[in-house]
Amino acid sequence: MARRILHVVSNVGQYADGSTPTGLWLSELTHAWDLFAARGFGQRIVSPKGGPAPLEPRALKWPLLDGSARAWLEDPARMALLSSTAPPEGIDPADYDAIWFTGGHAVMWDFPDSAGLQAITRAIWDRGGIVAAVCHGYCGLLNTRLSDGRLLVEGKRLTGFSWAEEVLAGGARKMPYNAEAEMKRRGALYAKALLPFAPHMVADGRLVTGQNPFSARAAAEKVAALL
Repeated sequence: MARRILHVVSNVGQYADGSTPTGLWLSELTHAWDLFAARGFGQRIVSPKGGPAPLEPRALKWPLLDGSARAWLEDPARMALLSSTAPPEGIDPADYDAIWFTGGHAVMWDFPDSAGLQAITRAIWDRGGIVAAVCHGYCGLLNTRLSDGRLLVEGKRLTGFSWAEEVLAGGARKMPYNAEAEMKRRGALYAKALLPFAPHMVADGRLVTGQNPFSARAAAEKVAALL
């Protein structure tokens, strides 16, 4: 049977101030989706509430809008996948071999405390599946506990969008928390590239993480290799 991947996207379209748009950083989905599709893997998209997944406007501008993301924007069938994502209760974790958390600042608000996403992640992990995240997507792993009560990230090597990158990107003051610091506070062994915004991927067994949007392809390649 073909391997199956569950992609996670956000339902949030605004920062807490209500005036700054945000959403899915599209290429963090498309780079992985395209790579998995080329290998014949089955794929589906879930979000904390189900339904539409807003897009991060900054990711849709040159030079960040690459060929992979542009192809999605120009394909009504693919964009329809983002207008009607599945809710967690509509997902059977037993159907999936890996879960892939996408990023964009939006996820900082609705990923960490989604009981539905936590349950899916825990079930996939317990079955020997792969848990992966890119950029801010690792916020979806902050509060996920395993069946024995331990945090999934405790003692695990991982990466994700760094606070230095947050500051350099100019959005640190609007962030609800410092994701890097929160990961370390939970006992994760956080590591980042020497230079901000450089591609960086960390794999600790079945946990695969990419630091920033430019790390999505490398992280997806690692997931595919593990599968």
